[in-house]
Amino acid sequence: MRDGSGTIGARLQSVTERFKTLGAADPARDALLIVAHVLDKDPSRLRMMLDEPISDDYLGFGAGSYYTEVLKSYEDGKPISKIIGKRAFWKDDFYVNEDVLDPRPDTERLIEIAIEAPFSRVLDLGTGSGCILISLLREQRDALGVGVDVSDAALDVARRNSTTLGAENAEWTLSDWYKNVEGDFDLIVSNPPYIAANEMAGLASNVRNFDPEISLTDGADGLTCYRIICAGSPKHLRNQGRLIVEIGPTQADEVRTMFVQAGLANVQVFQDLDGRDRIVSGFKD
Repeated sequence: MRDGSGTIGARLQSVTERFKTLGAADPARDALLIVAHVLDKDPSRLRMMLDEPISDDYLGFGAGSYYTEVLKSYEDGKPISKIIGKRAFWKDDFYVNEDVLDPRPDTERLIEIAIEAPFSRVLDLGTGSGCILISLLREQRDALGVGVDVSDAALDVARRNSTTLGAENAEWTLSDWYKNVEGDFDLIVSNPPYIAANEMAGLASNVRNFDPEISLTDGADGLTCYRIICAGSPKHLRNQGRLIVEIGPTQADEVRTMFVQAGLANVQVFQDLDGRDRIVSGFKD
């Protein structure tokens, strides 16, 4: 398959046009990320190499090459982040694969709210890639953090990100929510699976087919995990400690009620950049 020739710039243009036919939201950006990944170059560096000659046999661009496999994955709907193994979140790039949820910009709202007050010991329930905990610990360098997940594979991803980003103050524990958690915390955070089972079919295919099902849904009404998190929070929160969770945009009333029933005070709901309910927080008196 010949998919552009001559220069890197021509290759990028050819891939961009190809992605346009798929209805990509930002085909030029996606083409840049894909070609940079195959060439093992930083995208910003690749922009300065547009006149460099390139051919189908250059670094394996020919038929049956990794390049053609990558393009096929993209055309099959695989998210860019899962193709290149990297997702920008908060202030860093995080390694991601098929074992973890792809971090979303909406979750950065949780970070914004959490860092409004200092914390010294933080627990991240259902940590996945570790993006929430690591981002918090890189904002508060003297804090200690514990990230737990029921998936060994997810914890491997979190450990890799922790090492790469220098978050030595993070500890990673295999645990079904609080089961193997010890001690208390002045901040507990979570972005749990909140898609109801009957909503899964309506998810975009690039989410439903490439994020782990266990990180998307509780297999029930989408609220199971909040019941567990809220009920266990008083035991693991210090006085004046905070619980902050991400929610689906229709779940604010139910989750707010769970916070109140758990005895938490000053329960608040915060919106994301699109004005949708996204975060619930509360304090232990």
